[in-house]
Amino acid sequence: MVWEKRAIMSLLDAFDTERLRAIYEPTVVGVMPDEALRSLCVMPDGEIRSYGAWNKKSHRDPGTACYLSSQNAGLDWRLRRAVPGSMGAAVRDRERNRYITVKAFKGEGTYCLLSDAGPDDTEYRRIRIMDESCEVVFQPVLMTCGRWYCTAHFTEGREYHPVFMYSDDGGESWTCRVFDGTPKHSPVWPDLDQRWQNNGAEPYAAELPDGRLMLVARTSLDHLYAYYSSDRGESWTAGEESDFSCTLTTPFLLRLEDGRVLFFWNNSRPLSEKRHDFADPPLTSWGLSGRGEDAFTNRDVNHCAITENGTDWICLREMYLNSIRDAADFRTKGGMTSGDKSVHQFQALELPYGKVLVECGQHHVSRRILIFDVNWLYEKTDAEEFRDGLERISTHMFVRSVSDSHFDEIPGHCSWNRAPGALLMPSPDRDYTEVLMIGRVHDERLFCEKQGAVWAFPASKKGRLTVRMMVRGAGIRICLSGVWLNPSEEYASEFSPFHFDVDGRCVTKDVWHDVRVEFDCTKERAEVYDGDERLFSVRMSGKAPLGIMYLHMQTLAEGEDFAGTCIKRMAFERTV
Repeated sequence: MVWEKRAIMSLLDAFDTERLRAIYEPTVVGVMPDEALRSLCVMPDGEIRSYGAWNKKSHRDPGTACYLSSQNAGLDWRLRRAVPGSMGAAVRDRERNRYITVKAFKGEGTYCLLSDAGPDDTEYRRIRIMDESCEVVFQPVLMTCGRWYCTAHFTEGREYHPVFMYSDDGGESWTCRVFDGTPKHSPVWPDLDQRWQNNGAEPYAAELPDGRLMLVARTSLDHLYAYYSSDRGESWTAGEESDFSCTLTTPFLLRLEDGRVLFFWNNSRPLSEKRHDFADPPLTSWGLSGRGEDAFTNRDVNHCAITENGTDWICLREMYLNSIRDAADFRTKGGMTSGDKSVHQFQALELPYGKVLVECGQHHVSRRILIFDVNWLYEKTDAEEFRDGLERISTHMFVRSVSDSHFDEIPGHCSWNRAPGALLMPSPDRDYTEVLMIGRVHDERLFCEKQGAVWAFPASKKGRLTVRMMVRGAGIRICLSGVWLNPSEEYASEFSPFHFDVDGRCVTKDVWHDVRVEFDCTKERAEVYDGDERLFSVRMSGKAPLGIMYLHMQTLAEGEDFAGTCIKRMAFERTV
């Protein structure tokens, strides 16, 4: 909302203005006190609050109600105690000079809360919206026409139903639209068993630049499902598979002041499901029955895209990688205080000077507050020489771990422990620089021994990618994909539109080569070069509706390979 940006700006002094303007790429500015979902709000004077709980001893412990407070656009934060029993995070209705939020009370139903005083009010009014106690209720959003709406879901048995609720009188009365759930997951090779069945959970909606409403829902499939309304939410299309790759994670949309809409989600694919009844250690009854997940292997990375017209989603980029993604104690790290150790789930608000503040993640060891410049999404080039280490590279591998792991049984929520795979090693040139070495080490403790590395660049349907490499051992398989795949994914080539091998049969070993790939999704073809010498063509074998944005490299070694393949530099440029 325009007033929020103006209020936030009013608190900035010259130095903080300079600091905020200087932020470009996603920059971590804090750790919020609760998972990213519905805790973020802006006060009339421009203070930003993020509500949660302090001093929690376990997942079930409510802790002490608190909030983070920022008086300078999220650059710095201070923890404060919240008023006990108060309304908490809410959205300001400027027209009526009051605050509005929607909450579900277990066993009582779903209610709109209204207050003239705001988040600190303990005497707020409750207005019943529906008898069902919804789950994952997001904050209300104001449409350009003055209609308030809110999204959530409720369950009947094992069926999920997205809900869109709206009010034309500032929350005094509500109308609800209930959607049918999405299709459920049915194993198709290489999946050998079912995923946790979430058929239409945690929906979120936004008003698109073309005036339509778009609602997207979490599924157990390979893509989010989308619903559209052309009459402000009165009626909706049937759900359809969207172009957004996403499995068992929650989407979020943010409409900017100029009408553009940002889309936040986890553009990632989990490892293929193995036979659950053969799992060792065994799964609990929840995992075996489809009421729980064995492990979340696609929640270590999140993404952002933008639309200017409501139809085309452009400028897709990797936004943030989980800082603990290769932790050997990933399952139990940080204890059982809240949620899984992911960077999925989002909240966001628009800041002055073209910046956006985003909260992402659940557990305190992985959740973060970020700020970035919207113009960063529009970059057309990128390069990586490991000068910041492996900060932007995914290399982790999974250790055979306890699966499923629900909170009341075993510590660790659907998490597997990790180990580093590809490593930075001294360059064979002995020039005091480091290279990324992708090889293979025999270790029966791992789910898969194939070391790999994953690097993101700005999504494009036509581009030029160059990798400076030296093959010293078995060589590597290069995959170009539109979705993040685990570094040790055994079936990476099956899920990648372009893939090919680079080994001693096509390049001279122990010599540096600039392997260049020029791909064009519209022509469904890529050309591969070694310097100026053309090596071969690659035919596109899959879809990439939002473009190619990932380089996935994985060892070809079938046994131990300590020589491996050295990667010196990667560079990309969009050519369309």
